[in-house]
Amino acid sequence: MNLDLLRLVGWALWAASGAGCLYLLYAGRATRRFAGRPSPLLAPPVPVSVLKPLCGEDQGLDENLRSFCRQDHPRLQVVFGVQDPGDPAIAVVRRIIADAPGADLVLVVDGGGGAGNRKVANLQNMLPAARYGLIVMADSDMRVRPDYVAEVTAPLADPATGLVTCLYRGVAAQGVWSRLAALHVNHGFLPQAVVAATFGERNGCFGATIALRRTTLEAIGGFAAVADALADDHALGQAVRRLGLRVVLSPHIVDNIMAEPSLAALFRHELRWARTIRMIAPAGFIGSVLTQPMVLSLGALALGVPWAAGLAMLGAALLCRAVMVRMIDHALRLPVTPLWLMPLRDLLSFVVFVASFFTRRVAWRDRTFRIGRKGQLMDGDRPA
Repeated sequence: MNLDLLRLVGWALWAASGAGCLYLLYAGRATRRFAGRPSPLLAPPVPVSVLKPLCGEDQGLDENLRSFCRQDHPRLQVVFGVQDPGDPAIAVVRRIIADAPGADLVLVVDGGGGAGNRKVANLQNMLPAARYGLIVMADSDMRVRPDYVAEVTAPLADPATGLVTCLYRGVAAQGVWSRLAALHVNHGFLPQAVVAATFGERNGCFGATIALRRTTLEAIGGFAAVADALADDHALGQAVRRLGLRVVLSPHIVDNIMAEPSLAALFRHELRWARTIRMIAPAGFIGSVLTQPMVLSLGALALGVPWAAGLAMLGAALLCRAVMVRMIDHALRLPVTPLWLMPLRDLLSFVVFVASFFTRRVAWRDRTFRIGRKGQLMDGDRPA
């Protein structure tokens, strides 16, 4: 590649960095507007069954699960499910049940299920224990307020609404790796999802919360319809939309308690996440490089853009990133983010972005899978 062409690419990166600066400011404002949306009008409460699929004892699991049991809702059932009889989460659940003898809490231990996605297999085993017609599902690392169930089920009073989902903010349990994970959620994923929703993107459906009627679940073919999907939450949303029903993004934001013990664990987790998003929305995933103006400006400098122009754009990128971070911290009521962590966070995000193009394997809990061409999970030792 000749020098002139390298400089041309450098200027393209410089221009892309400028577009990224505008994105950061827009995303900060969009997140602030989203967080300020009013809560939905609450319908008369109806009975709700909450399904909590579990695998292992995540840090903070006890408090996470208790938050779902402390809901301001008159008729609430919580079904906990594990597949391994030796799972340490069982002791946590039994302690919670013992502490609330009057609550409608159920533990299902069942290692069956033919789904390739183990969370979906767990949900299949739990569903027969659910007694009510409204179903709420949420991942084990989520923590919620007492008004959670009432707010996320309120839109289902409209027959045209088939599913309700919600976003989440990252809360670091402890350590720098957990903090970096939370920064990715709060200042990367969440604003991107808000901007996508602002422009009418309909792919959003998140495991933080999925609320739907049992009849809707049956109409799409039950959990068997998403049995082998890597992105089971996305697949559920798409299946509901095919019924002609709306998927509603609730203004309610839950907490995702993030506990990453090491850089390697953080990288594996985010690589799986990146591969999932790339599979769901490939064009949007590639376009997400524009959300990295700092990295783009560094690339422009490396490819020969004059120092004055390159450094000016790098400074603008760092400034816009700082403004966006402060806007989101305030909107989401987060502790003040140390700005010195953001360049490290952005570099790590870019490395994960690049690495996602070079592997079809993902690590999930204690197993490795390959991703098939249609997004299905396959045994890691078998060819895709």
